[in-house]
Amino acid sequence: MRILIAPDKFKGTLTGPEAAAAMAEGALRVYPDAVVTALPIADGGEGTVEVAVAAGFSERLNAVVGPILKPVGAVWGFDEGSKVAVIETAQASGYLLSEPTVENALRAHSYGSGQLIAAALDAGATEIIIGLGGSAMTDAGTGALRALGLKLLDVHGNLVPLGGGSLIDVVAVDATGLDSRLAAVKVRMAVDVDNPLYGADGAAYVFAPQKGADADAVELLDAGLRNVASVVREATGIDMDVPGSGAAGGFPSMFVAYANASVERGFDLVASLINLDNALAQTDLVITGEGSLDAQSLSGKGPLGVADAAHAKGIPVVVVAGRITVTPQELAKHGVVAAVSATDVAGSPEAALADAARYTTRATFEALNGI
Repeated sequence: MRILIAPDKFKGTLTGPEAAAAMAEGALRVYPDAVVTALPIADGGEGTVEVAVAAGFSERLNAVVGPILKPVGAVWGFDEGSKVAVIETAQASGYLLSEPTVENALRAHSYGSGQLIAAALDAGATEIIIGLGGSAMTDAGTGALRALGLKLLDVHGNLVPLGGGSLIDVVAVDATGLDSRLAAVKVRMAVDVDNPLYGADGAAYVFAPQKGADADAVELLDAGLRNVASVVREATGIDMDVPGSGAAGGFPSMFVAYANASVERGFDLVASLINLDNALAQTDLVITGEGSLDAQSLSGKGPLGVADAAHAKGIPVVVVAGRITVTPQELAKHGVVAAVSATDVAGSPEAALADAARYTTRATFEALNGI
C-alpha cells in the first residue's frame, strides 16, 4: 500500500506539515506496512512557503519592513537547482503584523514584500512565485514596486506616502529607476480569488473591512485604486484591472503593468511546484483535508483539487478535516470514499481545537477503518 498524504493547513491549529504528520500516524495504525509520503499543499496564500520548504526548497530568512513600518523577519523559499523563489505577502505584509484599525488600513503597505523580491533577485532567481493572501494592505502592490525603484508622484512632483490611503494623490508614475532585473525574471502570482481591482467586488470593498477599514476608508481606498489604475493606463496603455487583481489588496495589478507577471490559480501553481502529478503516479490511496471543508472547498481549491487530480487517475481519496459541512454525496463526486472530521471524533469543536493533532490522527484512523 502506497499512501500519499496531501493536506492543506488546519488554519489556527496545524500547519500543512503538522497535519500531514498527524494523518500519517493514523494511517500507519491501520496499515503498518504502508509506504507513506507526506506532500502538504496550499492554495497559493498563507502556507505556500511552508509547502515549498516541505517539498525540498531551502528556507531563507530576511529582515524587512512590515506593513506599518515595524521591522519583521520574513521567511521565503529558494531552490538552487531551478532558481525558483517562493515568497508570500503574508510573511512580509500580513494582517497579523498590523492591528486592524482604520488608520492602519489606510497606511499599510507592501514594501516588505518588494524587499523579499529583491532578495530573491539577489539570490539569482529566474522565476519568482508570489503567494497572495493574508495581507494587511490595499495598495495595489505599489509599496512592493517602490522597494524595487518605482516612484509614485503627486501634483507637486513629490513622492506620495506609502499605503493605499495615499493612492488618490498619485498623478504620475516614474519607472525609470525600476530594478532592471524584473524584466528578465518570470513573476507568477498565485491567487485563489478572481476579484477585480476596484468596484463593488474589488479589493477595497470586499477585503479592506477585514483589515480595519470603515465605510469612509473603504471609499477612499477604492478611489485610490481607481486613480492609480487610470494613471498607469494613461502612461502605459495597460489595464491593470484583470481577474484576480483584487487579491492581497490589489497586489497583482501593478506587477501586471510593470513586471513580467502572470496571475494564476493558486492551487494549480502550487500543485505544479511540488510535482503533485508525479506523486500521484506512485500512489494507491490519497488522504487530504483542511481545517474546514465547506461549500467554498467545492470549487476545486486545496483538498478537493487534490481529490479531483487523484480521481482522474482512478485513485481513491479519504478526507480528514477539522470540520466537514458538505455532504458525502457532494464529496463522492470528487472521488472521496470516506470523510471524517476531528470535531465529530472529539465530540465538540472546542475539544478538537484544543488537541488538533491527536484528533486528526484519530479521525484518520476511523476514516481508513471505514473504507
